[in-house]
Amino acid sequence: MILDWQTIWLFGIASFALAVTPGPDMILVAARSAAQGQTAGLVTQFGISAGSIIHAVILALGLSQLFLAVPYAYDLVRYLGAAYLLYLAWQAFTSSESASAKTAARKQLSLRVIFRQGLITNLLNPKVALFYLALFPQFLAPEKGYVGIQILLLAIIFVAIDLVVHAVVIWLAGSARSLSRNKWAFAKWSRYFLGLVFGGLAAKLVFDGQK
Repeated sequence: MILDWQTIWLFGIASFALAVTPGPDMILVAARSAAQGQTAGLVTQFGISAGSIIHAVILALGLSQLFLAVPYAYDLVRYLGAAYLLYLAWQAFTSSESASAKTAARKQLSLRVIFRQGLITNLLNPKVALFYLALFPQFLAPEKGYVGIQILLLAIIFVAIDLVVHAVVIWLAGSARSLSRNKWAFAKWSRYFLGLVFGGLAAKLVFDGQK
């Protein structure tokens, strides 16, 4: 067996503890759900999860160590991520939404855009790569071989637990939107909050970027 049950159990506990700890991803999916509904929040989470799997592949290939070996690479990705988040913040503040005026095709396109935003936001955060680099090796057993497969299996466990925990957050935030008496005003201020979240994440990348 590539991963023994004790390793899976301990890693699952660690992953759950990390998932329930409020962080940028949780705040982002909550804000998206409040602003655009549970479907949008879930699609954002799918994008984040896809980014996490890609980070795991990068770790398995040994490329995550590039950020430690070449600080300029870390800073470049960090600033690109901050710039992208500021762009998303600007979009959130300047967008207007009219559900009755949207066609089904437009809604599908919006979901694709939302997925892409979650994916790129995750990929352009070098701290995720360093987090994987710090956490995963503690649960690897190189003597068993197939280290790359072990990393991918751990990533799947982490993403699955993170998805379940955030699904609860998405449901709660989306329910608050659904129960709001003035849905238009709630959506408007939720979009502003989403813009603040994007701006805050950008500031965190810039000012809290020391490894």
